[in-house]
Amino acid sequence: MSDASSGLPVCGVVGLGAMGMGIARSLKRAGLEVVGCDVSAASRKTFEDEGGQCVAEASALAARCDVILLVVVNADQVMSVLFGDGKDKDDGLATQLAAGSLVIQCATVAPSVAETLGQRLDQAGLLMLDAPISGGAAKAATGELSVMASGTPQAFAKAAPVLDAMAATVHHLGDVPGPGSSVKLVNQHLAGVHIAAAAEAMALGLRMGIDGRALYRVITQSAGNSWMFENRVPHILDGDYRPLSAVDIFVKDLNIVHDTGRELRLAMPVASSALQQFTAASGMGLGREDDSAVVKVYAATGGVALPAANDESVQ
Repeated sequence: MSDASSGLPVCGVVGLGAMGMGIARSLKRAGLEVVGCDVSAASRKTFEDEGGQCVAEASALAARCDVILLVVVNADQVMSVLFGDGKDKDDGLATQLAAGSLVIQCATVAPSVAETLGQRLDQAGLLMLDAPISGGAAKAATGELSVMASGTPQAFAKAAPVLDAMAATVHHLGDVPGPGSSVKLVNQHLAGVHIAAAAEAMALGLRMGIDGRALYRVITQSAGNSWMFENRVPHILDGDYRPLSAVDIFVKDLNIVHDTGRELRLAMPVASSALQQFTAASGMGLGREDDSAVVKVYAATGGVALPAANDESVQ
């Protein structure tokens, strides 16, 4: 149900974590009516204190919203929000939203999950945009995300004001759900491999006795640089592992990469190696630390002395 005064959709954002909160704020800043939803009372209070509206249960969004953004952790949470826990066929949003409402699915899920989800929502008379996001919490907060989207022209049309508010770039990748999640999976493959490779490279340099900050300056001006090296290595140099994107995110995402490769009979030994390093970090109890904490695996197994916290920031 659109806002009668503006003609704009009323948006429900399910998941007010770092990404979802940034998206909700960006939508609100753009003049859209936004209702947030999160199991965390603290997250709801944060958004409410900023003038936002919140509900504790996703089902409460159905009577108020005609666009739902799912910014949750994984496919299980997506399915639970939309279709319930399986005990009551009417306890999911998909059975309660008005016909023609739009679901914008932003979580990283397997392409096969996105395809199945699109089919189920279509059967329920709902639109779906398969729309994984990239850019991190900082870009979510400024409304400058990159969105890898696929869906029908009708879904794109209904999503237009929402995408304009949350994204700097929207990649149109197909007219059915699936391609958006496929491209995001390739991105996560590369991101995970590059973070693990950056950590291993820094461990090598530090183990050889090279000054970490000197190494960072050289590599960021050389052919071996990557966006992830440039972005994540400062966390290592500062000894700052507060989570901007956690280790367990890449345990999840690289497992999806691995499973998708297995479905396709495509061997991916490089992705598998990166997955093992993130899994090792998680097994060390580092799952909730920043993903750059994968470097601590090398400290534990290779005698690498890492920079301590409170070092001066990288210039």
